[in-house]
Amino acid sequence: MQDNVYHILKERGFLYQTTDDEALQNILGKTKVTCYIGFDATANSLHIGSLVPIMALVHMQRVGHQPIALLGGGTTMVGDPSGRTELRQMLTLEKIKEFGEGIKSQFARYISFESDKALMLNNVDWLVPLNYIEFLRDVGVHFSINRMLTAESVKQRLEAGLSFIEFNYMLLQAYDFYVLARDYDCLIQMGGQDQWGNIVAGSDLTRRKLGKQVYGMTFPLIMTSSGEKFGKSAGNAIWLDKNRTSTYDFYQYFRNADDKDVENYLGIFTLLPMSEVRTLAMQSVNRAKEILAFEVTKLAHGKDEAVAAFIASARQFGEADPDREIKTTSEIMDIQLDLVSTLPTVELSKSELDQGFWVVKLFGDSGLCASNGEARRLIKQGGGTINDVKVMDLDLKVTSDLLKDGALVLRAGKKRYKRIIFK
Repeated sequence: MQDNVYHILKERGFLYQTTDDEALQNILGKTKVTCYIGFDATANSLHIGSLVPIMALVHMQRVGHQPIALLGGGTTMVGDPSGRTELRQMLTLEKIKEFGEGIKSQFARYISFESDKALMLNNVDWLVPLNYIEFLRDVGVHFSINRMLTAESVKQRLEAGLSFIEFNYMLLQAYDFYVLARDYDCLIQMGGQDQWGNIVAGSDLTRRKLGKQVYGMTFPLIMTSSGEKFGKSAGNAIWLDKNRTSTYDFYQYFRNADDKDVENYLGIFTLLPMSEVRTLAMQSVNRAKEILAFEVTKLAHGKDEAVAAFIASARQFGEADPDREIKTTSEIMDIQLDLVSTLPTVELSKSELDQGFWVVKLFGDSGLCASNGEARRLIKQGGGTINDVKVMDLDLKVTSDLLKDGALVLRAGKKRYKRIIFK
């Protein structure tokens, strides 16, 4: 075994809750473990909300564990009530199979299924043939209604109304864990924090029926710094299928991430070493966003499409060479520096810089603002930056200490730039 993946996941921000921290650290550091995450087939594509569990499976595989991507062909027929205010749309088995085929190809971009390094299974294989009476006698007998009512996924729906078919979902997911533990020696189930009650139910069922100890691990619900659910843009999901969300729009979602979210996203959605993530977070936030968007797009759609999206985005404020090969994130940094040299450039007096150039006047003299009053409003609203650092102080005196490569890059809003040199 290589590094303990428990520590990797914790450092990168994946861990929210586990059934046994100490035991998980122990087994994940010593033995090869099989783990699983379920993905219901409610559409013909996964969206970026699924990237958290997908990337967790990636890290598991990278250190030698065997991940199972479980397609919920059977559970999709019932519908998970977690995170919902109403009954999910009922899908036919044929439609679920169609959706499942679209999802399978997306997993292969992240996880290798060669030589059983990972498994792709479908719970339709063991759930659909179940005899209901036998299932109630064999599995239902182990479930307490009182305890099920305390599960967060159930409590959230009780006031709005929870159908009996959805109430069965916990039993079916628990049965999945039992089957995978029995037939594949799967020891860990992972999922979002809203899956905690289902995961614990599966752990209990497996212990009762097999006398086997298994474990659960959940990931935090990713919210943007503005309090919105991650993966939503103007009310629409950001899909992994480029026919539903173009590669450019996919790239732009991450490129336009809030400054406060960038470090967290770099840890969770990329494979960059955490030392590099921390360094990026302390440097240019715009550069960090470019690298975030490039790395996530490269994983989802391949390097060529990530390069194309990067070039298209870069052209919003400068010309980039579309024939230039991009191999590493450091090359993105180099290209960004090249782009800076193509920005509209203004010469201002060095004598004012030596005395301390008043930041409000600087934005006015650069031509980014029509007047000092407009510059004041821009800075008060948080729309002015110097070398990608937001200007917070209206009384700031800009000196030569802020120069980079002998110049300053001023930005007003998201797209208006000026490069300032002093003579």
